[in-house]
Amino acid sequence: VQLQAYGGGLAQAGGSLRLSCAAFGLNLSVRAIGWFRVAAGSEREFVAAIGSKGGVTRYADSVKGRFAISTDNAKSTLYLQMNNLQPADTAVYYCAAHRFVYRSLNDLMEGNEANYWGQGTLVTVSS
Repeated sequence: VQLQAYGGGLAQAGGSLRLSCAAFGLNLSVRAIGWFRVAAGSEREFVAAIGSKGGVTRYADSVKGRFAISTDNAKSTLYLQMNNLQPADTAVYYCAAHRFVYRSLNDLMEGNEANYWGQGTLVTVSS
C-alpha cells in the first residue's frame, strides 16, 4: 500500500493549486480519505476529508469555501483543489486513508497509526 502526494509548489496569495494523491494497492472508494497539513512549528491540522463512496465531505473552518476535496475512483486518486490561497495555508500537505473500510470521517481525523499516510507535498504561498 502506498499513497503518493504531489502538486505542491509556490503560489501567490489569491492563487490556486491542485494537489493530487495517487493510491497504490488501496481502494479509495470504500475508505474515509482526506488531507492534513503541518505548518512550520505547528502540529498536524485537519484540512478536508471525504467519506467512503464520496457521499460526505468535511472541511476545516479555515479552508471552507476555498478548498474542495474530490476523488476519481477509476484513477485511484484523491484531489484537493485550493483556491484563494493565503500565506497561512503554507504547509506540508499529507494525504491519508483509513486502514479499514467504511470507517467514519471522525475515525480518519482521529487516527494516526490507523491511517495510511502519503509522503507530503510542500505548498508555499507568498503575500
